[in-house]
Parts: sequence; structure tokens; C-alpha cells
Amino acid sequence: MQSYHDDEWGRSEPTEQAYFERLTLEAFQSGLSWATILAKRPRFREVFAEFDVDAIADFGPTEEEALMADAGIVRNRLKVTSTIRNAQATVALRDSGGLVAFVDQFRPPVAPPYETTLTAESQALSKALKKAGFAFVGPTTMHALMQALGLFNPHHPDCYLAEM
Repeated sequence: MQSYHDDEWGRSEPTEQAYFERLTLEAFQSGLSWATILAKRPRFREVFAEFDVDAIADFGPTEEEALMADAGIVRNRLKVTSTIRNAQATVALRDSGGLVAFVDQFRPPVAPPYETTLTAESQALSKALKKAGFAFVGPTTMHALMQALGLFNPHHPDCYLAEM
């Protein structure tokens, strides 16, 4: 957890693959601890083709059933099917600038207070993603995504990374 905090959380890697991975993992984390997802991340990467959007968009019933049988990931059918659906929606977004540009347009003008778990921007992002065909992208999950992607500095004011 310390390495994730120090080296990844709140740092942008503005590629479709990185954004899609974070979107997917944040959706899988919903209702669970981040430690659980982080521990399973290597297997998530393996079974979801290193988060290759084109590969996941082509997953069908055979791949879905294999995912549901894999104890190395979180086996929640809604989350598995939403990942495939979200990959297809990500491919569709390429015609209008792509996932990175789409998400980045909801960057808050100022960082919200540290304790915040929901903002007008995360609500707007959630609504826009749903309209674009995404699933499992509620406003609280989108706030966590914005934190993880570094759309604002998410660190506690007393954290040594608060001023990065």
C-alpha cells in the first residue's frame, strides 16, 4: 500500500490503457477494500490482457465465463460484464478524442477538500460516462478515479506529497 501511495496514486499516466485500468480497478473496488484489489492487480492485468481495450472489447461469453471462474480476481458478474462493456465504450470514444480527453475535461478547477468523496465534477463525469455507454461508474467511484489519476492532488495536507 505504501508503494502504491508513494509511487502511483495521484499521478497521471495519460494513456488510454492506464486510464482504462484505473477505471476498471476502481469499479471492482466498489464495496471492497483497496488492499484487496491491489493484491489481485497482477491477476487482473493477466486476465484482462494487460488492460488492452481492443482485446477486452472482443471478449465474449467464453471469456466472461473464464473470468467468473477465476478465483484470482473479484468474481462479480456485474463488474466483469461492465468491464467488457466499458472497453467497447472506450473504443467508441476514440472517434471523439478518446478516453483520456473525455475524462480530463472533468478535472476540477481546484482540488476539493481532502475528506470529500463526491464532487460536482465526479457527478458530471459519471453522468457523461453513462451516457457514453459505460457502466459501474457511479459518482463516488468517479471521484476515486479522479484521485487515482491525479486530476487533482488527493493527498492529505499533512502528507509529504501534498505539495507535488
